[in-house]
Amino acid sequence: MYNGVRLLLHIHIVASKISRREFSNDMSKFKELLQSAKEVVVLSGAGISAESGIPTYRDQGDLWRTLPSSILNNPGTFREDPGLVWEFYHHRREMALKAQPNAGHIAIAKYAQRHAADKKVTVVTQNIDGLHSRAGAKNVIELHGTLFKTRCTKCNEVLVNTDSPICPALQGKGSETSTQLYSDIPEKDLPHCKKCGALLRPYIVWYGELVESETIKRLEPVISKCNMLLVVGTSSIVYPAAAFPTVMSAGGSTVAEFNIEPAPASTMFDFYFVGPSATTLPVALSD
Repeated sequence: MYNGVRLLLHIHIVASKISRREFSNDMSKFKELLQSAKEVVVLSGAGISAESGIPTYRDQGDLWRTLPSSILNNPGTFREDPGLVWEFYHHRREMALKAQPNAGHIAIAKYAQRHAADKKVTVVTQNIDGLHSRAGAKNVIELHGTLFKTRCTKCNEVLVNTDSPICPALQGKGSETSTQLYSDIPEKDLPHCKKCGALLRPYIVWYGELVESETIKRLEPVISKCNMLLVVGTSSIVYPAAAFPTVMSAGGSTVAEFNIEPAPASTMFDFYFVGPSATTLPVALSD
C-alpha cells in the first residue's frame, strides 16, 4: 500500500529548515523567470474564489448558522446527523454553482492553454468549488476533494454529480440564517448509491481524514519537478499544502505569492505581489 505519510513527513522536515529572505515585487524579473520555467505549479486557496463571490471561512467567522466548520466537516457529525451535513454542503454546492470563474481563474487556464506545447502547468487547489475546471484548466489536483462528486459510504464508488439539488429532499434547505441545529430530513431521503443502495457522502476530505492516496501519488512528481510555483489566495497555514511553497523553494524552485496581504510564509518566497488575484494574475500571466 502506498504510504502518503512519507511525503508529509518530508514536507514537515524540510519546511522547518527554511530561512527567511527578502522578497521582490519586480514583475519584469518574475515574467523573465516564468518564461524559462518548464514545470509551473499554481497553488490556490480560498482567496481566489472569494473574488467570485464565494466567502471564505474567515469572512464568515468560521460559522454556518452557529456551528463551526470543525463540527460540520467531520465524519462523526455525518454519522450522527447526515442530513445536517448534507444541508451544509447543499448550501455550499448551490453557492458554487451560481458563482462564475473570475479573471484570475481564467488567466491561469488561458496561460496553460497557450503554453501547452512548451510547459506543463498544474493547478493544485485547496478549493472544492470546481471553478478552476470551469475556467478551462485541464490539469487540476483538488487536494480537499470537490463539491461535485460523491463517495458511497459502503462500496466507496466515487461519481461526479452536478445535480441541483442533489436530491429532492434538499430543495430549499441549507439556509445559513436558520436557527435549526439539526436536520429533519429522514436518512432514506438523502442521496444514496445507485450501485449498492448505501448512503452517499460528499467527496470531501474532512477533519481527521488524510488526503486521498491517489492525490498524494499525483502530487509527488509535481512537487519534485516544479521550477516555478505561484501561490494564489492562500495563507499557507493548512497542511500539507502549507509546506509546499517552502519545500519547493528549498529544492530550487522560484516561488511567487499573489495575495491581498502577506502570509506567515511570505518572507520565505522570491516574489510577492499584493492585490486581488483577479487583477494581478492577468498581468503576471500575459505574454
